[in-house]
Amino acid sequence: MSHPETDVPPPPPPPLPPTGSAKDERLWATFCHLGGLGMYVFPFGNVIIPLIIWLIKKDEYPLVNDQGKEALNFQLSIMIYTIVSLLLMLAVVGIALLLAVLIFDVVMIVIASIKANEGVAYRYPLTIRFIS
Repeated sequence: MSHPETDVPPPPPPPLPPTGSAKDERLWATFCHLGGLGMYVFPFGNVIIPLIIWLIKKDEYPLVNDQGKEALNFQLSIMIYTIVSLLLMLAVVGIALLLAVLIFDVVMIVIASIKANEGVAYRYPLTIRFIS
């Protein structure tokens, strides 16, 4: 005999924790963003570091492919904004603008790195999309 109370299926199992692969994917995506701080270490480091990470890991991890392109686009945009600021230093307004661009760069890198580490595909504001 079948009882209606016993025919209820068991609840689904709890979700599995992220595998090492998912953790690695988020870590490399985070490194793509943090590579933007490379410009404070050596010239063009903000483009070279994310570019190398993206080229090596883009086929292995979809999040790294997406976030690597995003980081590169943002850093290329920052380079343009920095060059414009340096040119505007001749008109004196460039000093404040350069400082604003550099602070904006660091703050956005930190935010994007945190989001990438959470597995979120972050989009930077004020970014020219060179690589799609």
